[in-house]
Amino acid sequence: MKVDILASGSGGNCIALRTNETTILIDAGIAKTKIEKRLLEVGIRPDEIEAIFITHAHSDHIKGLPLANKYHIPVYASEGEWKDIPSVDKEIANILGLKGTLFDYEGYGDWIEIIPFQTHHDAYDPYGYVVQTENMKVSICLDTGVVDSSMLEAMQGSNVYIIEANHEPSMVEASNYPNSVKTRILSHIGHLSNQQTAEALSKLVTGKGEQIYLTHLSKKNNMPALAELTVMGALSKKGLKANIDYKIEVV
Repeated sequence: MKVDILASGSGGNCIALRTNETTILIDAGIAKTKIEKRLLEVGIRPDEIEAIFITHAHSDHIKGLPLANKYHIPVYASEGEWKDIPSVDKEIANILGLKGTLFDYEGYGDWIEIIPFQTHHDAYDPYGYVVQTENMKVSICLDTGVVDSSMLEAMQGSNVYIIEANHEPSMVEASNYPNSVKTRILSHIGHLSNQQTAEALSKLVTGKGEQIYLTHLSKKNNMPALAELTVMGALSKKGLKANIDYKIEVV
């Protein structure tokens, strides 16, 4: 499975995953024309997208959904999140339960299974996703205030972890954000700090060559090097070394 992170952060989020015969998007949070352009840059035609899976209905995750109407791409989201998803044609709108869905292309030996798991964010019913084939498992955990045991169980054993490392709490506290915004970010339905992300990954990464992508970094309340070093420090306590036992990239 090939992973292309087309956009990450408060300006928009969009991830393309493809096998031999199947290409899906997780979120469509940048403008339709930008998604089209970035897909073509990585060798994907927009009309090849089989489905779009939405984590939650905040604008930085659904802004580009007119793409679905243009190319008649099925869109999947939890029942709760459809309350805040506008302007998707009824015939392509699908409610996704926690059992997930399977795309199976008989004759090609190509199948891809998408299983959601519940996250903790200030939305109606937000999801993370496990996307797996016969030989590969990718976990995608974006906006969430905590990583609980059920989330860890869902993501366990992945080859690729795409997870937010949004902020450094001391930088949030020192920022000029209103107190209400600071409280939201730091809450259990806000965003993950570098340390929270590091703690979760230290429970997940075993050193089998996993690829880690740190995403959704705050431009004002984090630094890429700080996020990376925090995670590497936690993994080093397990005896794991970057570029030997795992790979890490800050997006």
